[in-house]
Amino acid sequence: MTATPLRIRKAAVLGAGVMGAQIAAHLTNAGVETILFDLAAKEGPKSGIALKAIDNLKKLSPAPLAVKDFAAAIIPANYDEHLPLLADVDLVIEAIAERMDWKLDLYKKIAPHVSATAVLASNTSGLSINELASALPEEMRHRFTGVHFFNPPRYMHLVELIPTKLTEASVLAGLEAFLTTTLGKGVVYARDTPNFIGNRIGVFSMLSTMYHTDKFKLGFDVVDALTGPAVGRPKSATYRTADVVGLDTMAHVIKTMADTLPDDPWHSYFKAPAVLEALIAKGALGQKTGAGFYRKAGKDIVVLDPAKQDYVASQAKVVDDVAAILAIKDPSEKFAKLRASNDPQAQFLWSAFRDLFHYSAYHLGDIAETARDVDLAIRWGYGWKLGPFETWQAAGWQQVAQWIDEDIKAGKTMSNAPLPAWVTDGRKGVHGKDGSWSAGAGADKPRSTHPVYKRQLFPDPILGESADKGTTVWENDGVRLWTLGNDDVGIVSFKTKMNTVNDFVLDGVQEAVRQAESKLRAAVLWQTGEPFSAGADLKGALGLLKENKIAQFEAMVSNFQATSMSIKYSLVPVVAAVRGLALGGGCEFQMHSARTVAALESYIGLVEAGVGLLPAGGGLKELAVRAARLSPEDPFEVLKKVFETIAMAKVSGSAIEAKQLGLLRPDDVVVFNAYELLYVAKQQAIALAESGYRPPMPGRAIPVAGDVGTATFKASLANLAEGYFASPHDILIASSIADTLCGGRIERGSTVDEEWLLALERKHFVALAQTEKTQARIAHTMTTGKPLRN
Repeated sequence: MTATPLRIRKAAVLGAGVMGAQIAAHLTNAGVETILFDLAAKEGPKSGIALKAIDNLKKLSPAPLAVKDFAAAIIPANYDEHLPLLADVDLVIEAIAERMDWKLDLYKKIAPHVSATAVLASNTSGLSINELASALPEEMRHRFTGVHFFNPPRYMHLVELIPTKLTEASVLAGLEAFLTTTLGKGVVYARDTPNFIGNRIGVFSMLSTMYHTDKFKLGFDVVDALTGPAVGRPKSATYRTADVVGLDTMAHVIKTMADTLPDDPWHSYFKAPAVLEALIAKGALGQKTGAGFYRKAGKDIVVLDPAKQDYVASQAKVVDDVAAILAIKDPSEKFAKLRASNDPQAQFLWSAFRDLFHYSAYHLGDIAETARDVDLAIRWGYGWKLGPFETWQAAGWQQVAQWIDEDIKAGKTMSNAPLPAWVTDGRKGVHGKDGSWSAGAGADKPRSTHPVYKRQLFPDPILGESADKGTTVWENDGVRLWTLGNDDVGIVSFKTKMNTVNDFVLDGVQEAVRQAESKLRAAVLWQTGEPFSAGADLKGALGLLKENKIAQFEAMVSNFQATSMSIKYSLVPVVAAVRGLALGGGCEFQMHSARTVAALESYIGLVEAGVGLLPAGGGLKELAVRAARLSPEDPFEVLKKVFETIAMAKVSGSAIEAKQLGLLRPDDVVVFNAYELLYVAKQQAIALAESGYRPPMPGRAIPVAGDVGTATFKASLANLAEGYFASPHDILIASSIADTLCGGRIERGSTVDEEWLLALERKHFVALAQTEKTQARIAHTMTTGKPLRN
């Protein structure tokens, strides 16, 4: 199968509300020129509504923009004056309020202005796509589809693609590739049924949880303790999630289900629970109004007690017996014990899972092509570790099916609808070596053959799928060097927790580079899971300091620097493939690579100042070298920006921001889909090797800012100390960073070599590490995970 690429130079988003503005922000992150439309304002500038929404993007958290100044690239517009701008737009995404009549009116208004090749899409979360298409002229209907982003659009991986009966296959294939690679999304095809897949199953799960909360008389905070990380779901669990989504939004989605699904056997439950209605009537709509199921009281979070009609201190406690059951690793044993227990908390969990499984199986054929689509939609849209079918299959398909059937017959389930016949046909589950079950087709279906997925060497695995382990070239206790396929590109992966750097990793990376030089044409530093690296293993370092083994401690620092230098001067290109956290030593390794390929969601920083140290794996040396290269006459100008980043232990909020901070280079590559990271990094490594790669020449005449630069930095630090914004120890750390970046106590404009700068890093690092205050900071961070200001 080959897909015609969908070339999108320019997009328009209709509707500057919460979702529309954030979709526009993410298109802009991806380098797509975007116009944001809304109604003409009654007073002030006519595009005032869009202007205000764009300005607001800079204030939101989590940040919808990869860097704040991207806001200036979004073009504000209004329907009265700017409809002709749609003529040269390649993609139009409508994201106005969920009112069929408003959407249909808008489509009639824009139709004469849209080009004959543009793709049109509605970001509706549940209205009929076929009905929406009816408002378009006939010649436009084959280019119209539903494309449902989840909130917040930059971070939520899921996008549901909902074709109409007339949507052209080439339009869908092109859009799927654009959404996957350019915007970094996971695309799931949904049938045109109310609320599609994610919200149909996700909202039912919340309704079922709310129903059973009341039935088993549990507190909202107790239910959140039971339905969060304890069962592989996000910390926001159930009621906190409702508060974040907005209780009015939640009620609206429930009403949509009630209005559009009259024949659903669970229809009688499609109504907002009384407690939800009461909160909405009071104007307590959740996080946006400051109160919902929870409310902030000073520094504490208090929870609603329906009996008292007031907020009380949280008493959330999972009883010991239930906590012990939840700690069981084997899912089949866990579910058996939940069902057998008489404890209301255990009964609640069994009942909520049972009704979710029942509902998902009953509706699989109507809402989705396969069980895989349901599981991925819930994982990517709701942040669950396993989807409903995966959870059921892991717990023992036939045994759980038998229990559900018994509960249906005993009248314990929310609906008495029978389980579909395929559930009890002797199967072991819905995911297997031939693919995932399609209730509509009555057969297993493999994953999509769309060419875009060839870029995902390790796609997000569904239960039962096993990844190719590759071929090991060499390994030790810290590192594995392996190959995938026969392209002669080595992959270097760490084996430590959080991919931290210890002696085994340092020795392992150096040996992996030697092996790559003798046997391979390139190497990629890539971890099989996030993060890229949380930095140095502080436990070992603190141990040496406590035992006063200073020579060994300095040797460890020296070995760290040697590892970075082996990456930089490798005779074959070493490409770093970064996603998630790349802190401290992890950041320094990628700084020394021939090139970095970073996923958009990479949080990169030299954070050593936070634990009372300075970067000493070659990071400061590398920043001084880059400053000299950019501004040989006066490196100080470049160092000014860098100094603040390092002294304040700043971490980038995206890979694009890491470029602005100088932690990534201008020609480093940013990839939007983390599942494509290894593929792109290997392609970059091959391209470097094919173009006759040579490592850089060793830096032997690096101009530095010298003592004048250090003195200037110290003067600015004195102001911080005067205003009590920094402690004396903070000033000592920052002064050591300044001295290293500026090349030490030598004349401004002097030239030094890399070894000189590395020696400065080591000297200051070892001196700071021996101070009582730094050791206290390291110990405090290791025990609490938080920095200590002393």
